[in-house]
Amino acid sequence: MSLENEILLRPRFKLEIEQNNEKALKTFEETKENQKKFVVSRVDNHVFIRIPKNKQHFWSPQLHLEIEEIDDNKSELKGLFGPKPSVWTMFMFFHFSVIVLFVVVGAWAYSNWSLQLDYGLQLMIMAGLVGIWIFLYFAGRMGKEKGKDEMKLLCGFLEDTLDLREVKERESCV
Repeated sequence: MSLENEILLRPRFKLEIEQNNEKALKTFEETKENQKKFVVSRVDNHVFIRIPKNKQHFWSPQLHLEIEEIDDNKSELKGLFGPKPSVWTMFMFFHFSVIVLFVVVGAWAYSNWSLQLDYGLQLMIMAGLVGIWIFLYFAGRMGKEKGKDEMKLLCGFLEDTLDLREVKERESCV
C-alpha cells in the first residue's frame, strides 16, 4: 500500500504476521514503558500509537492497529492511519454541513424555479458550497501530506516493535 494514493485520506493496510496476537499485544504493552518517542495505548486487541503531545501539530496522524488471531502462530494486523479523532470529526461535520446546506438550497432553488421566480441567488450559493467542499477536500489532502513523515515514523516504530523486517520486504504499512 502506498501513501502516494491520490484518493485515500485515511490509508489502511493489512499484514499477516508470524506471531500470536497476545504475544504481539504484550510486546506493545512492554514497549509502552520502555520508550518515550511515541504514546502507545491498548484497548482489548486494539493498539493506538500517537506522536507525543509536545511534538504534535494540528495534522499529526495516529496509527490504529487491530491484531486478530488467525491461529496459534499467526495473526492478522490491520492498520489505519488517520488524524486525531477530534480533527476527523470536525472535518466530517464540515463536510456533512456543506452537503445538507447544498440539498436545502437546491430544494429552495427548485421551488423558486417551479414557481417561476428568480433562482439565481440559490445557484450562486450552491456554487459557493461546491467551492467550500473543494477547499475542504484539498485541506484534508494538505493535512495528509504534512503528516506523511510522521506516518513513516509510526510505521517504522510498528516494524521495529514487532520485528517485521522480513514482512517489510514483501509488503509494508507505507
